[in-house]
Amino acid sequence: MYCAHCPCLYEHLERLTAIMNALRAHDSVSVAELAEEHGVSEMTIRRDLDELAQQGVVRRVRGGALSLLLRGEEPPFGVREREAVEAKRRIGLRVAALIADGEAVVLDGGTTVLEVARALTGRRLTVLPLALQAVSLLAAAPRVRLVLPGGEVRKGELNVMGPLAESSIAALRFDTAVIGCCGLSAEHGLTAHDLPEVAVKRAAIAAARRVIVACDSGKFSRTAFGAVCPISRLDVVVTDEGVPPEQRDALVAAGVSVKEAR
Repeated sequence: MYCAHCPCLYEHLERLTAIMNALRAHDSVSVAELAEEHGVSEMTIRRDLDELAQQGVVRRVRGGALSLLLRGEEPPFGVREREAVEAKRRIGLRVAALIADGEAVVLDGGTTVLEVARALTGRRLTVLPLALQAVSLLAAAPRVRLVLPGGEVRKGELNVMGPLAESSIAALRFDTAVIGCCGLSAEHGLTAHDLPEVAVKRAAIAAARRVIVACDSGKFSRTAFGAVCPISRLDVVVTDEGVPPEQRDALVAAGVSVKEAR
């Protein structure tokens, strides 16, 4: 067990992130190699891999594990929420600071935008959340006018999707859309893995006067299966200080304001 604020917890989360990155690159990992790389016991690595196996990310094999994620699939929500935890918290606070009281806001799903929802709980806003985790957070917020979309709920992610969700969004107009992503680059624009969610993101972007993307800098190294929009459709990108300089320059050249949450 890890206490909530001990260094062991952060080391554990960083190690899980590193293992996930290794799986993305090589499709398999070795217990012995991971133990040597991270300076921990093989028993510790086995526990890490067992945890990922419970999340459906890997299949355990003798001496290591094999990735169960196909190209075009994203890791489960429970795994992603452990990646870049502190960066996502800072991004959430930075995005919230860009939103004025009284605005109507549509909040996308995903782990980074969930941190935005957490930072908005004390604000006076009208909010349409597109994920049940954010609904749960904002339902108890005394000054938030909460508007719920229709649609089908995606298992595991708990995001709403489908024609009912798209038509709910299209019937409204928002001051700001806060959008998450699986990948972001000057070349490929904003991308996401799940195709029904691509359609919902597009609807949210079309219904908003201003589009803010909330993403940690790791997303700049990835391109997902579904194209949401080009970078020229974005107004603001809030990320951490790890954003690649060439990507920052390309965003700025396209008229996008890039803000680093420190």
